[in-house]
Amino acid sequence: MKRKIVSLTKLASSTSLVLLVGCANAPPRANQTVEVPVYVPCIAERPQRPIYEFDKLPADASDGQKVIALARDWLRSRTYEFKLEVALQGCV
Repeated sequence: MKRKIVSLTKLASSTSLVLLVGCANAPPRANQTVEVPVYVPCIAERPQRPIYEFDKLPADASDGQKVIALARDWLRSRTYEFKLEVALQGCV
């Protein structure tokens, strides 16, 4: 029984020695280039949102004032919409 324990102890120590020697001789590391996608904004400049006249009208403004303000704001709105579409066209 003692011989088996001694043999197992020698076997375990020999195995651990072999494993440690194997770890000591690690292969040299090779540099590897990895390309990672990085977020880049597709819009260089965001169009400035217009200030609409309708938003500045008082609550008690007449219907005529509201219609005139909306008519003036329509052109501003279309211009802003066009600038947004042009800016977004570069992203799609």
